[in-house]
Amino acid sequence: MPMSREAAERRAALVERLREQGAIRTERVAAAVAAVPRHLFAPEVTLAEAYADDIVITKRGPRGEALSSVSAPWLQALMIEQAGLEPGMRCLEIGSGGYNAALMAEVVGPDGDVTSVDIDADVVARARRCLTAAGTERVRVVHCDGEDGAPELAPYDRIIVTAGAWDVPPAWRSQLAPAGRLVVPLRLRGLTRTVAFDRVGDLLVSRSHEMCGFIAMRGMGAWHDRTVPLQGEDVVVHVDHDMPVDPAALRASLGESRTERWSGVTVGPLEAFDGLQLWLATHEAGYGQLRSTRAEAARALVDPATPWAPAFVDGASLAYHALRAVAPDTGTCEFGVYAMVRPASGSPIA
Repeated sequence: MPMSREAAERRAALVERLREQGAIRTERVAAAVAAVPRHLFAPEVTLAEAYADDIVITKRGPRGEALSSVSAPWLQALMIEQAGLEPGMRCLEIGSGGYNAALMAEVVGPDGDVTSVDIDADVVARARRCLTAAGTERVRVVHCDGEDGAPELAPYDRIIVTAGAWDVPPAWRSQLAPAGRLVVPLRLRGLTRTVAFDRVGDLLVSRSHEMCGFIAMRGMGAWHDRTVPLQGEDVVVHVDHDMPVDPAALRASLGESRTERWSGVTVGPLEAFDGLQLWLATHEAGYGQLRSTRAEAARALVDPATPWAPAFVDGASLAYHALRAVAPDTGTCEFGVYAMVRPASGSPIA
């Protein structure tokens, strides 16, 4: 089968998958995904991999960490839907890869305008090459720090950020047109949600949010997590970099007897509870995430609800989200908390 025909068929299949998932909700976005040749923005991988609903890493750092990527199609489609792009709009993309900007250009059409910026000169050059190969001429790619936006071309009807941000810089708000919309993957104490903000006067008002994951911003907008190993790499606590943590005291607390509290609140096997995590992260101090493997050494120390479980750190005390089966035949579980507290630190925080 000729590559062009196979690619077109794979694009059509991708559109149908994204419709079924609810990532594509409008005909404009469906038409864009069907039209833009994603494989030309991911020439390093096979045609099948290019049209899989998955991320394609395009640049790594010296330690193997991902620095740039072509994001998963479901997330790109979902964010464009969140943004509510329409023909004729003037748009800014912060974080270049080429493909997402090409989708945006397809949606806003010949009367619209798309500018894409990135701090990495290699990423900018690659995006330009891929856009040229795809025949997309209506995207301007600029080398600059996305923290500052692109003021010389503002205001923008829509700004879409494709890198994880820990805050909303003043430049993004000021470069939004009145009644404009900003869609940004916002980092909230280790959780990331792509949030759609409408500009209402001098305020940004959230209209929707979705779970997501993104490579972190670099440059002035960079942020850093802090990783605290408690049992090698098998049990680790992740917290914001500025949270006070005593690693030695936390490690010692794992040897203390465990306190448990159960809520009476149950959840079925197919019920999502990501809203609980978001509530905890935004309402309580000391929030972090406990990551554990299924290694025997890890299971002997902790039993979290999920491999990445909500946790709270308070001095030498650690509490984390737990689940226990209450109806094994249906898979129903009850929410609870496990806490380890050293005697000198006072009462349990569960």
